[in-house]
Amino acid sequence: MAHRSGPARPHTQHPNSAKRNGRSGHPGRRNGTHSGNPAKVAPASFGDWVSGARLRTLPLAIAPVAIGTGAAIVASDPGVYHPVRAVLALLVALFMQIGVNYANDYSDGIRGTDAFRIGPARLTGSGAAQPKTVLKVALAFFGLAAIAGLILVILSQLWWLLAVGAVAIVAAWFYTGGKKPYGYFGLGELFVFIFFGPVATLGTTLVQAGTINVESVIGGVGIGLIACAVLMVNNLRDLAPDKAAGKRTLSVLIGDRASRVVFCVLLLLPFVGVAFFSLFYPLAFFTFFCLLLALPACLITVTAKTPQELILALKLTSFTGLGYGLLLGAAFAL
Repeated sequence: MAHRSGPARPHTQHPNSAKRNGRSGHPGRRNGTHSGNPAKVAPASFGDWVSGARLRTLPLAIAPVAIGTGAAIVASDPGVYHPVRAVLALLVALFMQIGVNYANDYSDGIRGTDAFRIGPARLTGSGAAQPKTVLKVALAFFGLAAIAGLILVILSQLWWLLAVGAVAIVAAWFYTGGKKPYGYFGLGELFVFIFFGPVATLGTTLVQAGTINVESVIGGVGIGLIACAVLMVNNLRDLAPDKAAGKRTLSVLIGDRASRVVFCVLLLLPFVGVAFFSLFYPLAFFTFFCLLLALPACLITVTAKTPQELILALKLTSFTGLGYGLLLGAAFAL
């Protein structure tokens, strides 16, 4: 998954706009040269590696598992719970998300996309970490996700889910990796919707209850749309740099104004599902409190003129997704 810029200030900041904390986003400067003068780049600290994991994206991993677990409790026989399977599903989602983030850092860095970056410097592009090291860390998290997933499959005896897990890892890599990453051709939102929405939610319900239900389907669609909104506002922030780097995200393809409108639709449409669930689950009504975050995010995105404003909208959108998942999942479970 990803993050990026508003309308006006694009090309005037290249190539030095990527510098943050004394680091350049350009992978070609890994040896620390600028205008012919050598300049050492400090090795990545523990804080840099934590930042590279992009913790603000982790709500997108937690929310579908929360909804799926609540839906599984509805679908299961009374008194039947699988907390271990729920935890394993959460670990799969978290490890996959972190792995994707490091894989994106590596792929964008070696491709040179981060030379145009406006956001915080990345590990590979800034030269703070060796590309091979970042790649190994990404693969390690994919491996951890695979191990947790394998245990989950063994417990649930749903062996065909191994194929789903393999496809998910392949999709995670080719988001920005490979010769023709689909994230560079406007397909990022589609795959984010699929894997952070229905796949994660339905999979969580399935391994716990052995079946799926309308709660997991509609809930999965809702959180998938919010995940798309997170990616949309992220790519809107980076619209100009992405265009300069030749990265054709959906925001680049449809333009600034349309991106802002689509973002609002993606973020608000899931609350139609909340209205439906409120007819059957009274506690689902409390999910509407997430609009206290979603509506300001929409207002900021529609009126934003600086990347900093869109970063705030990104944070509000991520927390909207987290609240949506936790509250809706709790409404089902309770």
